[in-house]
Amino acid sequence: MYIEILLPGDDKEISEMSKMATEILREYYDPIIGKEQNDYMLELFQSEDAIRDQLAHGYRYYFIRENDTNLGFFAFYPREDVLYLSKLYLYKEQRGKGYSRQILEMLKTQAKELDLNRIELNVNKNNPTKHIYERLGFTVARAEKNDIGNGFYMDDYVYALDF
Repeated sequence: MYIEILLPGDDKEISEMSKMATEILREYYDPIIGKEQNDYMLELFQSEDAIRDQLAHGYRYYFIRENDTNLGFFAFYPREDVLYLSKLYLYKEQRGKGYSRQILEMLKTQAKELDLNRIELNVNKNNPTKHIYERLGFTVARAEKNDIGNGFYMDDYVYALDF
């Protein structure tokens, strides 16, 4: 496994990231939040324009690859006094292979370089894989229900890891 950064001006890679995110998130979230909300969220957060905008506002996106094949992706940004893990998604056949633990170690290093000692992320309350974050040492810090427009809400737990 290797990690490759997505550069803001690389339209080909931005397109590839958006396509991969759409494939992974459709498979994973359609059963949890429904196709209609997922389609809305994919356009809002993972379209090419959305990714470009996020990159312009300090997000760092990374491909997770092996032998030039995409395994998944993640994105984070510094927010106030925490490193916020916005996205960490793998293709179904890549889950359970220890990649998340490796990514977490990289995120801790990034956080320390930014003089941060906490990582936070939102996890949908109905996400059946919440326990993975708990096994990685995260604990529930609080619950949030965020209006994302169009009558949709993100009903999440905020998980935190202090180190």
